[in-house]
Amino acid sequence: MKRIQSACIMQTIRFQQKEDGSLPIPEMLAANRAESARYKTQLERAQTRYKIDEEAEQPDGSVIIRIRKEYNGRTDIGEYFN
Repeated sequence: MKRIQSACIMQTIRFQQKEDGSLPIPEMLAANRAESARYKTQLERAQTRYKIDEEAEQPDGSVIIRIRKEYNGRTDIGEYFN
């Protein structure tokens, strides 16, 4: 029998608006910052443990987040967050 001892999900998420040219870069960047903040708030509200490895703003106005988060509430995250 096998059992998972520890697990996490590693994701790279890109927050970006539609590229239709309707918003200038500073406004797109502000909208993408707000969207990434809502995502983090949603994780906290769901009591999901997570660790952001990197958060970078791109020249095109998008925001990229590299994140590790718990797989589910029952699986130990082990050394993944150290």
